[in-house]
Amino acid sequence: STMMKVLGLAFVIFGGLLGSYVMHRIGHPEFGDYAANTNTWIGAFNTLVLLSSSLSAVLAHQAAERGDGKRAAKLLRLTMLGGLTFACVKGAEWTTEIRHGFVLSTNAFWSFYYTAAGLHALHVLAGVVILGIVAADAAKGRELQRVELIGLYWHFVDIVWIFLFPLLYIAK
Repeated sequence: STMMKVLGLAFVIFGGLLGSYVMHRIGHPEFGDYAANTNTWIGAFNTLVLLSSSLSAVLAHQAAERGDGKRAAKLLRLTMLGGLTFACVKGAEWTTEIRHGFVLSTNAFWSFYYTAAGLHALHVLAGVVILGIVAADAAKGRELQRVELIGLYWHFVDIVWIFLFPLLYIAK
């Protein structure tokens, strides 16, 4: 299916990026010093936001399975709110980091950081748009099977963050 192709492509892209990061990090212990400039509390907050949004996605799927499109739509909108919150927090975080001189070209760590977190943020925003489309149909009781599909995509976005958070924020 198209969803499986999209997830497969995203897996290859993120897998390659994270694999490259880990291999580079092993050979460059100074990455820990650079990572010390990331804000672990902000990363942890965004982790909580995404995990909470995954819960609302699961509950939306359960509602859709029962044929309750209106409830599924409400829960998908709650999931969207989580995604938008994540993106706003990430934007504020980046603004602070850039003001402190940590930009894409500062060193390899910041290059990986902005590339990986930026690619992830783009997937979050794409998910928010798709969640909105699916929620609009679900509210009318249409295409309820798509609630499960967007939920799978959203869980993938969460799983990627579960790898990014410790690599970019905790491993100092």
